[in-house]
Amino acid sequence: MNIAKLGMVTVGAILLAAAAVRGETLAIGAMMPAADVKMTGTDGKATTLAGIKGKAGTLVIFSCNHCPFVKAWQDRMVQIANDAVKKDIGAVFVNANDPTVFTDDSLENMKTLAADKGYAFPYVMDDTSAVARAFGASHTPEAFLFDAAGKLVYHGTIDDSTYDATKAKKHYLSDAVNALVAGKPVAAPETKAVGCGIKFRPDAEKK
Repeated sequence: MNIAKLGMVTVGAILLAAAAVRGETLAIGAMMPAADVKMTGTDGKATTLAGIKGKAGTLVIFSCNHCPFVKAWQDRMVQIANDAVKKDIGAVFVNANDPTVFTDDSLENMKTLAADKGYAFPYVMDDTSAVARAFGASHTPEAFLFDAAGKLVYHGTIDDSTYDATKAKKHYLSDAVNALVAGKPVAAPETKAVGCGIKFRPDAEKK
């Protein structure tokens, strides 16, 4: 038996299994998917991306409670999203994680975090991970910014300094929001999302 080939087959099987959990990541210019999927908000109400869409666009950030990357970027993410709302961009943080993997990601803990951090936008639970899968999202945090027509204009990370805001030199997401509001093209429309892997719910694999 060729061990090298066996290893390649094994790796390939793992990659295929991972791909089955989520779809292909959205390309710049793609239309917003899963806009009508109902998600549970921290206010207890059903929320959809179509329902939070703003006149100038929509900002979707896949986030959670437990991830150290999210915690490091939390204040910057909240500021960007709160500012976006003031600029007629609908904003939402989406938690697609299975809370049985990390109990910190439960809806009750989401409510506490949203209140403590002053979210001026919905924080919702992607109850089956279907929305994250439709986006092809893989990390927390991972940002997707859409224009008024629902086309993706930015996808990726928050900025270029995970743990120290003072050292950030490239403010990718906030620059993208400002460009969108100004009616200008986004200078860096796609960057690499850095963070924890999304803990997809088991039933997401069956859909």
